[in-house]
Amino acid sequence: MTKYLLRYWRIFRKPSVHYSLGALTLGGFMAGIMFWGGFNTALEATNTETFCISCHEMENNVYQELQSTVHFTNRSGVRATCPDCHVPHEWTNKIARKIQASKEVWGTIFGTINTREKFENNRLRLAKHEWARLKANDSLECRNCHNFEFMDFTRQSSRASQQHSTALGSGEKTCIDCHKGIAHTLPDMSGIEGWE
Repeated sequence: MTKYLLRYWRIFRKPSVHYSLGALTLGGFMAGIMFWGGFNTALEATNTETFCISCHEMENNVYQELQSTVHFTNRSGVRATCPDCHVPHEWTNKIARKIQASKEVWGTIFGTINTREKFENNRLRLAKHEWARLKANDSLECRNCHNFEFMDFTRQSSRASQQHSTALGSGEKTCIDCHKGIAHTLPDMSGIEGWE
């Protein structure tokens, strides 16, 4: 056993052209730590409300709408920011969402929604895309804060209590099915089937 350990130790210490294999391994390990730290720092920097509203498209449109909702100001002082509702908290889901969101950079570069008029013309398409995403992931971002298990149905209005208990029992509905427009103005829904 010690013979093998000594053999590998010699290989580990064996010099490459200029550096030993050990120095190269240690250098690679340190470079990996620095890359990972830089990557996570950049990832978290792009996961802030400040970053989200740095584009005037967001600041002048959806952020203005958010400010008049209960998710922005309420009696408890708990506030949801853009990433709370639009970026999952778990790392793998967060990375997948960031990759999806990279398409939005193209929209900014090419001015797809850079005016209020363009934004309003695209609002229904953008909303449908976000609703479909939330439907597909079972409203994962909503469930980071809101959970059926901890809801006290007796303290809700009779309509809300009935709807939540039905949704909980059926397992077919998710938050976004009933709560469209909870933080942003709804697009023009006339002509949309099933919308009243």
